[in-house]
Amino acid sequence: MVYIILGKGFEEAEAIVPCDMLRRAGVDVRFAGIGGREIVGGHGITVCADCVAEETDLSAAEMIVLPGGMGGVNSILGSRIVLNAVKTVYDKGGYAAAICAGPTVLAKLGITDGKRATCYPGCEEAMGGAKPTGEAVVIDGRVVTGKAPGTAYDFAFALIEVLRGKDAAKKVAAGAVYR
Repeated sequence: MVYIILGKGFEEAEAIVPCDMLRRAGVDVRFAGIGGREIVGGHGITVCADCVAEETDLSAAEMIVLPGGMGGVNSILGSRIVLNAVKTVYDKGGYAAAICAGPTVLAKLGITDGKRATCYPGCEEAMGGAKPTGEAVVIDGRVVTGKAPGTAYDFAFALIEVLRGKDAAKKVAAGAVYR
């Protein structure tokens, strides 16, 4: 199971594109809304989450994905339940993934310490002990980070690659007529 965390003000493309591509790859993925099911993104698009983060055992996931958008990131930072789940999943051998400003949450949890990572330009100072690269997407062990909304597809295919392999990622990319 993969949970994509939605907090008020999340960046819509960074949540919806990975969810769509992961589902095309046969991955069981669900949106988990902080504080409810109807979550309004940073550009006014309302998404109906599959579950409420506070009512779900997020720590049972094989991966937790954190979209960016400063509102969404602030919502995540304000949710002890979500923060604990991200850390627990990672500590148990699962994946932690984040895009745009989302990697700063992983940095606050110490997950990116000593790891190569990327984030939205200007967020590098909040990356703590990470080694920011400026690349579109970075996979470093069980941590996957993406740069911005414009890299949402690259990020999604990286998620598929770590969960289902390069061939699965290539197959989904070809089916989506990506590059």
